[in-house]
Amino acid sequence: MKLQRLRLVNFRQHADTEIVFGDGITGIIGPNGSGKTTLVNCICGSLSSDGGSIGFDGTDVTRLACYRRTRLGIARSFQVPRPFSSMTLAENVAVPLEYVVHRRSLHGADVSAEARSILARMGLADRADAPTGSLTQVDLRKLELARAIAVRPRLLILDEVMAGLSSVEVDEMLEIILGLSRQGITIMMIEHIMRAIMRFSERVVCMDAGRLMAEGPPDHIVQDPDVRRIYLGV
Repeated sequence: MKLQRLRLVNFRQHADTEIVFGDGITGIIGPNGSGKTTLVNCICGSLSSDGGSIGFDGTDVTRLACYRRTRLGIARSFQVPRPFSSMTLAENVAVPLEYVVHRRSLHGADVSAEARSILARMGLADRADAPTGSLTQVDLRKLELARAIAVRPRLLILDEVMAGLSSVEVDEMLEIILGLSRQGITIMMIEHIMRAIMRFSERVVCMDAGRLMAEGPPDHIVQDPDVRRIYLGV
């Protein structure tokens, strides 16, 4: 089942700010420093919000530890992938499987098989036993995504997962992301690649200085005068 709703109230202590996310793919845009990554960090629990509240599918998660939010179904990728460099790809994916999903309830062989299955979905089956230092930029991004989906999220937050990729590689990542969405995972995607945001998002949220500037369908957002002035430079 998809996420029913993720609700943030008074983000960054702005009394008039309330952000509600629903099903499908939601694109998050805004200039550098607008609060996009801070928003993600507050949702995932790596930062404590100064005020307001965060609700996930009817549960107040504002004060929950990161790992407890992950076990509820919130997962994320990071702008800069930092895999365990001493481990293979399969071992990297086995970590969240072992300590978040299964919590040592399966035999090592079962965890290894599931890790390899996830890597295959990312197109990395032939690299499962390779060290992470041998990966290209796009393969590092795929591994980061594999580690995130290993926790079986209901909400997957992607923080500039396509940054630095070529046009062909962006299309490759988008196909993977769309496949995850079709499987019922709600996706929140922070991205500066506008063709990706506008083509594949069902809803777009624009932020500036921690405030919600505009939200709605992509074709509505690109016509919003505040978005055009602040983010698109028109």
